[in-house]
Amino acid sequence: MILLMAFVTFFVMQQKSVQRTFMFPYEYQEIVQVCCKENNVDEFLVAAVIKSESNFKNNAVSTPGAVGLMQLMPSTAEWIASEMHDNDYSKERLETPEINIYYGSWYLSRLLRDFHGNKILALAAYNAGHGNVEEWMEQYGWDYDFSDISAIPFRETEMYVRGVLRNEKKYIELYGKRE
Repeated sequence: MILLMAFVTFFVMQQKSVQRTFMFPYEYQEIVQVCCKENNVDEFLVAAVIKSESNFKNNAVSTPGAVGLMQLMPSTAEWIASEMHDNDYSKERLETPEINIYYGSWYLSRLLRDFHGNKILALAAYNAGHGNVEEWMEQYGWDYDFSDISAIPFRETEMYVRGVLRNEKKYIELYGKRE
C-alpha cells in the first residue's frame, strides 16, 4: 500500500498542471511579459529570478532589507530609477509588483549587457553585487565566457545561480518555448 501511495504521489507530482499550481507558479505573468519585452530580457529568466528571490510573494522583505518580488535593495532601486530617469521613485512604489518587476527586469537586462550576455556572471552579480563579480573576474582571470559555476567563491551565490538556472529550465518546460 505504501509503495502504491508513493507511486501515485510521484505520478501526480509529474503532471504539468500540478507543477504549475504548486511548485512553479507564474503569478504576474502579464506584467513580467510586458516588462521583459520593454527591457529586452527573457521572461523565463525573470520568472526564475522571482521564484528564487521571493517565490512570487509580493510582500517579501529580506533581513538586509531587499523588497518585493525581485528582492531589490532600496538603494539599488533608487539607482535604477535614476538611470531610467524615473523621478517618481519611492520605497512604497517599489513594493508594487509593476514597479518591482519593471526595475528588476531592467536591472537584470543591464547586468546581462554589462557581462556580455553571460547569464552566470549576471546572476552572480544580481545576488552578490556587480563589484564582487568584477573583482572575481580580475582575481581569478575569468573572462566573459566564464561557465564554471562551482568556481564562484561565495557558496550562497553559487547555489543561487544554480537554482535560478534550474528554475529557468523548468519555467521554459512548463510555460512554453522561446520564439
